[in-house]
Amino acid sequence: MLYAYAAYFLAACILNFQRALALFVITCLVIFVLVYSFLKKLLGKKLTRCLKPFENSRLRLWMKWVFAGVSLVGLILWLALDTAQRPEQLISFAGICMFILILFACSKHHSAVSWRTVFWGLGLQFVFGILVIRTDPGYSAFQWLGEQVQIFLNYTVAGSSFVFGDTLVKDVFAFQALPIIIFFGCVMSILYYLGLVQWVVQKVAWFLQITMGTTATETLAVAGNIFVGMTEAPLLIRPYLGDMTLSEIHAVMTGGFATISGTVLGAFISFGVDASSLISASVMAAPCALALSKLAYPEVEESKFKSKEGVKLSRGKERNVLEAASNGATDAIGLAANVAANLVAFLAVLAFINAALSWLGELVDIQGLTFQVICSYLLRPMVFMMGVEWTDCPMVAEMVGIKFFINEFVAYQQLSQYKNKRLSGVEEWIEGEKQWISVRAEIITTFSLCGFANLSSIGITLGGLTSMVPHRKSDLSKVVVRALFTGACVSLISASMAGILYVSRGAEADCVSFLNTSFTNRTYETYMCCRGLFQSTSLNGTNPPSFSGLWEDKEFSAMALTNCCGFYNNTVCA
Repeated sequence: MLYAYAAYFLAACILNFQRALALFVITCLVIFVLVYSFLKKLLGKKLTRCLKPFENSRLRLWMKWVFAGVSLVGLILWLALDTAQRPEQLISFAGICMFILILFACSKHHSAVSWRTVFWGLGLQFVFGILVIRTDPGYSAFQWLGEQVQIFLNYTVAGSSFVFGDTLVKDVFAFQALPIIIFFGCVMSILYYLGLVQWVVQKVAWFLQITMGTTATETLAVAGNIFVGMTEAPLLIRPYLGDMTLSEIHAVMTGGFATISGTVLGAFISFGVDASSLISASVMAAPCALALSKLAYPEVEESKFKSKEGVKLSRGKERNVLEAASNGATDAIGLAANVAANLVAFLAVLAFINAALSWLGELVDIQGLTFQVICSYLLRPMVFMMGVEWTDCPMVAEMVGIKFFINEFVAYQQLSQYKNKRLSGVEEWIEGEKQWISVRAEIITTFSLCGFANLSSIGITLGGLTSMVPHRKSDLSKVVVRALFTGACVSLISASMAGILYVSRGAEADCVSFLNTSFTNRTYETYMCCRGLFQSTSLNGTNPPSFSGLWEDKEFSAMALTNCCGFYNNTVCA
């Protein structure tokens, strides 16, 4: 069997390696896991004996201080060199410092803060961000992963089209996004039955635990939140919830508020939100959630779960794969119905609030007063500190406000509308009103919205945890609001990290070559090139227009201007 697969694998790679790239990556991952397990059994005890000298407290202390010093100097040098060309990134760095100071000022026990946990968590998030956003291999890998997830989610159409018909699936939101939740829930249940989810969660939790010094239970719950939702992740540690400290419970809640589940991740991707940014944001949120949780609610009690051995996770109760698939799809129906009900309710409530605010505003001659307008003013300074350009701040502030006070689904839907307008070549400003935001602002917004930290989630979290440990209802109620605020800050700091690290990828459009063709559709490229042409065109009375810059001395410039004027209005088109 092994030889047959090896022959198939080699044949696929030789015939077309690009086509077999997914198979190559999967095979490499499986080989890595097998080699790791083999080496752990063979050399695990020897490595433990070799590391015994480092258990000396003085040596470990010196190593910690040296590592901390090198990290600090490295960060300062990196910021100095990297921001020399892009000074606007320093605003995002100042935003991170601002959010940390706010959380420290609101900390439950200032003197008990474990700064090792805080800096390790933020450092891990920063390093992961560099790998994903800055390095070419990491960026390409996550772009590829995002594309594979989108391709995988498109298989939902096969089932939903058969049940609902092609017309509804193409035109109606409920039949586009909600079936993806059911499909993804089914797949996650199968992976959980096979033990793959538990294996990945335990490895992530082990790494976070040994680096950040957090306890096994809280770390496992936060790591689980990368893959499952805020009510499902605590099920991983259900037997231990009754004995957890308030700080540990706060960490569990913060992890739920700061991340999104795999099932709704699929729904957000179906909106058109960048898949690689969503996946990166969800993974980056885990160490940051633990770090900020221990900043906002430090540990002052004696935990029963300090053991480095971790917590064992059992497999699902299903007896076979088919039962796991069926149960996963059935359980996801409740989540899909919950999402649909929330969207109907919150969009209706938002429309009512906007109508009421508009009526109240008109009574004092204030036109167009809405909930979004209020958010755009109140949250604009905070959004600016995340690294968003000032002209984009009102629109981003609206979405952040909608996410926190209403629902992240509504906010992501708004973001997808702005993105679609940009990609379809709509003018950036129409009658003094901005129609879309920049790519940089889109990435920062995607990170800032990635989490369940909204007011309605308080009830969901309390309801789920109270059903597991009803005797601790008062303890849960004590920390839930603080955990909500901390979870919201996690998303904002992740967005600030993206603001520091984001750089424009890919070469700019070759507008000279593009406008030399007979383009027939509005696209983002069309708008940007035509805008550049308009800016380089000057009118000389009744004489033909003159061109400068890229379009100077180009024979086709006048024809390109005519084509652009057919799509966009500008003073040079008169």
